[in-house]
Order: sequence, then structure tokens, then C-alpha cells
Amino acid sequence: MIRLARATITFTLTVLISYFAFAQDTTPKIQAFGGFSWVRVDTGKLLDTTMDGNLGQHDGTFGIGNSAKGWDAEGQYNLTRRLGIAVDIGGRYGSPITTGNNSTASGLPNGTGYSFVAGPVFSFKTRYKMTPFVHAMFGWDRASLSASTFSGVSPPVSSLSTTFTDAAAVLGGGVDYKISSRFSFRVVQLDDLWTGHNMNKFYNSAFDTGLFHGLATHQNNFRVSTGAVVRF
Repeated sequence: MIRLARATITFTLTVLISYFAFAQDTTPKIQAFGGFSWVRVDTGKLLDTTMDGNLGQHDGTFGIGNSAKGWDAEGQYNLTRRLGIAVDIGGRYGSPITTGNNSTASGLPNGTGYSFVAGPVFSFKTRYKMTPFVHAMFGWDRASLSASTFSGVSPPVSSLSTTFTDAAAVLGGGVDYKISSRFSFRVVQLDDLWTGHNMNKFYNSAFDTGLFHGLATHQNNFRVSTGAVVRF
């Protein structure tokens, strides 16, 4: 009986130890990321001189903004240790039209953009706390310019509320640093945020004119993100 009891206890402990060791090595099925992002905006060949001329202003009235701050959130389902499927939603906010040198222009419109993409993620698990990954996601991007009446310009200028939704893709990757079994810090995520906006139609719609032409019909924006990763 004593031998049987010892054998039972040994077997039970072996099973428990094996179970917990396996559980620690198992990749969680679901993980979520959220954090801050900065976007280097592709202005689509739009120049400050083009904006000045098309809106009837003297040179140096307007500038062109090429950066935006925002956020990035992502939900990921891990099919295997290395392969997952992610849904990424991002928002960015900035001023596509800025004040030029020695200009008194004010009341300029605000620009916003929201992307919704999904696709595969490949993670490279290592023995160390760093986990590099790459992803390729596809979906849509919604870009908007707010309605505004400009001040300090002559002749008067106003913008109409304009929104365009077109195709988008996110190609890139990053590195996660493991803090615990459930939490990681996304050290950096670098993405090419491709958007298919026709900037000629966008600005002609915003300023109710047909003067904008020769601008790009797609953009390669550069996005940098960082934040927290939680696993379930």
C-alpha cells in the first residue's frame, strides 16, 4: 500500500509539473495591443506654392503639414506558436495645411484619418524576452478635412467638410519585450501605411474648385507605434 501510495503521488506530481511547464510554454490564443503612434504623412506631391496659387494667395501664405499624432490598437488571435491573425485600428490627427512664413493666416482646418485593416502576423519566438514579428494587413482608410473659415487671408478662403474612404494596407513589423506571462511592452512597431486616396479629388472637394491636379492617387505614410501588449 505504501509503495502504491508513493507511486500515485509520484505520478500525480509528474503530471502536475508537466502540465504547468507546458502551460507556461503555450502561446496564449488572444492578445491585444494599444498605444501611441506617430505618422510621417505622405502629402501626395502637394506643395505650399500649389496651395497658395490655387487658393489665390501670395507666396508664403500656407505651408503643408506632414506629421500626425494618434493611436493604434490591435487584437490578435494566435493560430499557432508563430502564426496569428490580427485586426488593427488606428487614428491620426494633424494639420495638413499650416501657416506659411510671415503669414497671418489662422482658422485652418484640421485633418483626421482612421484605418481599419486585418491580416496575418508572423512571430519569431526565442528563448529570450524579445519577440520580433512581421505583419501584412489590408482594409480601408478614412481621411477627413474639417470645415473652416480662414482668417487673415485675402481673398477670403473657406474649406468644406470632406471625407474620403479608400483602400489601405499596412506592411511592417516590430519587437515585443516580455515583462510577464501576460504583459509585454511593444518597444517599436514600424509600418508602411499605404492609402489609396486621390488627392486631386480630395482637395477639389474640400475647396469646391477644379484647380488641383497632378497630385498623387496613393500615399506611402510611415507610422511608428509603441505601447502595451496584454495576453489572455
